[in-house]
Amino acid sequence: MSILSPDGLEAALRAIGEERYHIHHPFHHMLHGGKLTKGQVQAWALNRYYYQASIPAKDASLLARLPTPELRREWRRRLVDHDGDGVHPGGVERWLALTDGLGLDRYHVVSLEGLLPATRFAVDAYVRFVREKTLLEAIASSLTEMFSPNIISQRVSGMLRNYDFVTEQTLAYFTPRLTQAPQDVAFALSYVKEHADTAERQEQVLAALRFKCDLLWAQLDALHFAYVAPGLPPPGAFRP
Repeated sequence: MSILSPDGLEAALRAIGEERYHIHHPFHHMLHGGKLTKGQVQAWALNRYYYQASIPAKDASLLARLPTPELRREWRRRLVDHDGDGVHPGGVERWLALTDGLGLDRYHVVSLEGLLPATRFAVDAYVRFVREKTLLEAIASSLTEMFSPNIISQRVSGMLRNYDFVTEQTLAYFTPRLTQAPQDVAFALSYVKEHADTAERQEQVLAALRFKCDLLWAQLDALHFAYVAPGLPPPGAFRP
């Protein structure tokens, strides 16, 4: 491919999200449309916990490779957002409040005993990608956050409207992400547009975002197969 302008690269990245982001997945439509049972929503929250809990490990591995104090300070903010600061809870703790609110045993959630194998494989692949790929590709893989405000808005409004077992307190994880995600995107997108300065690097960036979209989609594929149709959870997986 020929080299794109910085704005052209951003447009290409956004086009990937329009095509591949998991807001389009049938399971997501069922989730925010009120078409799932409580047990199916529990299965989603339990499996999604592993993704949420792995984000700080992913970010820590990336942080260790950043070359300047300025870059490290910027990325360290993400760790605080997810792990908390010891006084204010972070995203991981807020996700556990969500699973608590859905009636799941916290010990069981944290133990990962009920996790779908495909969830584990997808999330581990993401952590490994960020650890092993170039810094540019690792940062580009975070750019699914460009599309997250839309999915959060759909998820919160739809779940509150359609499920009597969901409250605003249960979904408190999502409110801070509406401001955190755009801040994260502003930095990561600026970095990618500046440093993807050859056609080869631009293709790496686009491939990184496609990879991230695919693994998010794969997690919902696994949930749909196990808990919707044909409804075949594997041995050891959570059973509502």
